[in-house]
Amino acid sequence: MKTSETIRLYDRHVIANYTRTPIVFVRGQGSHIWDADGNRYLDLFPGWGVNLLGHCHPNVVAAVREQADRLMHVANNFYTEPQGRLAEMLSTRGFGGKCFFCNSGAEANEAAFKIVRLARPGRYKIITFQNSFHGRTLAALSATAQPKYHKGLEPIVPGFVYARFNDLATVEHAIDAETCAVMVEPVQGEGGVNAASPDFLQGLRKICDREGLLLVFDEVQTGCGRLGEWFGYQVYGVTPDVMTLAKGLGGGAAIGAMMAKDEVAAALRPGTHASTFGGNPLACAAGIATIETIEREGLLHHIRAIAARTLAWLRGLKERQPAVRDVRGMGGMIGIELSRSGQPVVQRCIEKRVLINCTHDTVLRLLPALDITWELMEVGLRAIEEAIAETAE
Repeated sequence: MKTSETIRLYDRHVIANYTRTPIVFVRGQGSHIWDADGNRYLDLFPGWGVNLLGHCHPNVVAAVREQADRLMHVANNFYTEPQGRLAEMLSTRGFGGKCFFCNSGAEANEAAFKIVRLARPGRYKIITFQNSFHGRTLAALSATAQPKYHKGLEPIVPGFVYARFNDLATVEHAIDAETCAVMVEPVQGEGGVNAASPDFLQGLRKICDREGLLLVFDEVQTGCGRLGEWFGYQVYGVTPDVMTLAKGLGGGAAIGAMMAKDEVAAALRPGTHASTFGGNPLACAAGIATIETIEREGLLHHIRAIAARTLAWLRGLKERQPAVRDVRGMGGMIGIELSRSGQPVVQRCIEKRVLINCTHDTVLRLLPALDITWELMEVGLRAIEEAIAETAE
């Protein structure tokens, strides 16, 4: 089907809730993706971070194909081996505890909201942080401390109180007798690639322990190896009580998870929560293959090395390009803050067949595949530098 024909189908039959670039993608492999006209693009933001191993990694494809031939879905009042195996893999690589499986980051966060309320009866307020992003369902949106996402949807769900990121004093001020938990992203992705300071996360842990609150890490973006460790909390040495995962967990397949320490997990009793498709054999097989591939190919070490070279290269870019205000990142989460809008840079990169993202209007955001080579990364970085120069005002 031609590009124009596919776009016409969307115009007629798909709700226009996304601002879409007029490109129809038809095939992907690794860090490259091809459109319907045969053009190849270098993808430095594959699937909004979902394609952790790039597009269509052969190990993930083989696992999904094999599982689809045996069993694709079964009701959750029965057992399946893939769900049990994936839960074990996450638990043993993390802080122990138990898993609840769903289909997305927003759903994982919804499960977290429930479990912390159930685990702290009579207390319902959850402290979240300015510039956070926790999903698009109504409660997850209410947890997201960015008023622009609330516009037109008020009243939002009550029970969420906002504090300033990296500011413990505002957290202390927000706590009252009805507070049950604090939820934080170790690195805010959509918020502008803002990393929490070690003192901040350590301070949150101490406050929660002192006040009897539960500490929740939203690791939808930072989990599953993105920061060069299995989970972002391991980078900081601060262990949460509850953790949410999604995006890269399935290497391209739709899956989310909420993990909780044993004593907290016990609060989610039969009848308190469910997900029809959550933990289905197909998605769990993809998750197992993703974790096995990361280990087999040494990708945690690899992305740390790529990140170090990338940040060093970008610091040089900051010296060469006055428009670059700041460079920041951790592992495979990279942010380039400009002194002007980054949207024209994104568009110019598309013309150069390189895909990146812009958040908060001025922050160029990269989430490359964990197995990207330095040679491809450098090609993309040079294209970004050219695009910044060519879109100068």
